[in-house]
Amino acid sequence: MYWNTRADDLVVKAIVGLLERNPNVPKDRIDDVAIAATTQTGDQGLTLGRTAAILAGLPKTVPGFSIDRMCAGAMTAAAMVSGSIGYGMYDFAIAGGVEHMGHHPMGSGVDPNPRFLSERLVGEDALVMGATAERIHDRFPQLTKERSDRFALASQQKTAAAYAAGKIQQDLVSVAIRTEQGWGLATHDEVMRPETTLEGLAALKTPFRPHGRVTAGNASGLNDGATAALLASGDAAKEFGLAPKMKLVSFAFAGVDPEIMGIGPIPATEKALRKAGLSIDDIDLFEMNEAFAVQVLSFMDHYGIDDEDPRINPWGGAIAVGHPLASSGVRLMNQLASQFAERPELRYGITSMCVGLGQGGTMIWENPNFDKKAKKRA
Repeated sequence: MYWNTRADDLVVKAIVGLLERNPNVPKDRIDDVAIAATTQTGDQGLTLGRTAAILAGLPKTVPGFSIDRMCAGAMTAAAMVSGSIGYGMYDFAIAGGVEHMGHHPMGSGVDPNPRFLSERLVGEDALVMGATAERIHDRFPQLTKERSDRFALASQQKTAAAYAAGKIQQDLVSVAIRTEQGWGLATHDEVMRPETTLEGLAALKTPFRPHGRVTAGNASGLNDGATAALLASGDAAKEFGLAPKMKLVSFAFAGVDPEIMGIGPIPATEKALRKAGLSIDDIDLFEMNEAFAVQVLSFMDHYGIDDEDPRINPWGGAIAVGHPLASSGVRLMNQLASQFAERPELRYGITSMCVGLGQGGTMIWENPNFDKKAKKRA
């Protein structure tokens, strides 16, 4: 639906929607705009944070920059500006990301250094994300295709239920679109398949190897999207009467072998927990990016979490709504914040994702609405 929409216009629309929802914040008090994109060329190039800030109507005194950590672009943008806020250098910042995978397919225009293969620094399929997911299946035989398909089905069902209950729509910004039928309005995610069945998933092809386990059904879809979030210091939020949705506790990024990049959230989470002085048992809710079902399942197995644990992606995830690479980190934040708002019994939550070329990222958040009495009742 965004084929005739520019990538930078998508992120500009997200920023405008964000500012409209926070009218108390003076635009000239925003200290920086960090916007991520994995493919930084064409309508995703030209220092996106700066160009998007100007196009969104922010004063020209507001600086901006672009950032790239593949899938964790928006997450990294949020982490980096949060660090500046924590250090006392910023009061307000906007962080987000965009990926127009229709205009810029994954890996388009990339020229990998030949040393990667000639010196055997990475395997031949390290840049083929589906192949790295197949390798996780290889390494952990208990992570079967059936488990992946069941997880994928649950994601579709949970997302459909969340949409039916009006949970997702509150975080969306409508976008005018032009199609062959004329002008329209994009108001919901396009790629959801609530009619999915286990039988249908079982029959799908395995494009990354014959008789494999990764399919279009148990992986995130290729789509277009943009996100933006407002981050602030506690003092600045108080000064302008803002009600914080979440408080950042810690964040961490970690590296793993590129050939099995999907396990990246495990060491990243261990690191973030250690820095926060918490254990996995302290976490009440997990928003995991569903790049591939097997990636989330490997994380759950590592921490002894059941496949149907209600703390994991209660409103579904990227298998249902897609994963526009660099934008997804803030979508996870939005979804966690919305659940924090209606569930005061939850204290700590995690947003986490695997990252291409063998990385993982995790952010730990605290619910400002936390109520000990509500937790006891729950």
